[in-house]
Amino acid sequence: MADTHPGVRFAGRTVPAQAFPLLLLFGACATILGAYGFEYIGGYEPCPLCLEQRGPYYLAIPVAALGLVLRLMDRAPRISGPLFAAVGAIFLYSAYLGGFHAGVEWRWWPGPADCAVAAAGGGAGDITSLMAQLETARIVPCDEVQWRFLGLSFAGYNFLISLALAALALLAFRSRTA
Repeated sequence: MADTHPGVRFAGRTVPAQAFPLLLLFGACATILGAYGFEYIGGYEPCPLCLEQRGPYYLAIPVAALGLVLRLMDRAPRISGPLFAAVGAIFLYSAYLGGFHAGVEWRWWPGPADCAVAAAGGGAGDITSLMAQLETARIVPCDEVQWRFLGLSFAGYNFLISLALAALALLAFRSRTA
């Protein structure tokens, strides 16, 4: 079956429509793995808003994988298209979260009031265990920027990456087979 959308011209070449779902899945997986790499290899502690920004990836990756499998098996094209549309909506929400967090970092608006408390590990069973947690926990405020590159923080990059992934999801939706 032929694609209803043949591809997109990019840097003088045409990217075939069949590549969009794969690029979407690869980009989402690479982004979340990069976040884990910065945390576990680079030593950057995520704040509560950083952790919240991972949620859309945890939802979008399996949905995109299912859409890709259905597309590759040439099964249920009427299902894979809406799956990619849903992934696009998820990544638009992810872009919102990244933009909101970047705004908190630039102090354009306040972050959640419980941001520092949540970073400490939440509730403890008793005062002794709470004190032990507070002695060892590093509380990362949501408005503290740990890393910037070219003027953007992790949250700023998540905003841009999420917008790009939403665009790829839209292209994957548009490239569905008849």
